[in-house]
Amino acid sequence: MIYRFRIILDAHDDVFRDIEIEATATLEDFHNAITQAFGFGGQEMASFYTSNELWEQEEEIALFDMSEETESVRVMQETLLEDVVSEIERNLIYVYDFLNMWTFLVELAEIAEPEIGRIYPNLMFAHGEIPEEAPETEFIAEGMDDVDFDEDFDIDSEDYNDLDFDENWN
Repeated sequence: MIYRFRIILDAHDDVFRDIEIEATATLEDFHNAITQAFGFGGQEMASFYTSNELWEQEEEIALFDMSEETESVRVMQETLLEDVVSEIERNLIYVYDFLNMWTFLVELAEIAEPEIGRIYPNLMFAHGEIPEEAPETEFIAEGMDDVDFDEDFDIDSEDYNDLDFDENWN
């Protein structure tokens, strides 16, 4: 089976790529196809996150396991696309370069039969130019979007004398 994805840069302008890839490809193969399609060098850290229909970030699938915990993180090289994406679970979030936070919404558009003679992954369509810098993405913790820290926690940002830490700690 072939998965056809639309990968959309989370930005104000429309920038997206349509890629088709084998369902049995690894997420690392998909990562490489995405970086090439958007013109990135591919040498930065990246992760996929499973996501629901509301684009809420769920489980991380990292390029490398950098955790120091006994429970390791799933890695792209060992994870097949067909194990995380289906007709029901269609969405992934892809983050490339954690310093700049290039964030992409990845949606399964179609499942098809492979075409004889076609080489996969295949860039089907490209729209828009990638900006010079990663667009700013606003991250809001669930339930915290209406919190005014100064007012709700009675903190005056100009008065640090009452805080319990040494301001010259390093």
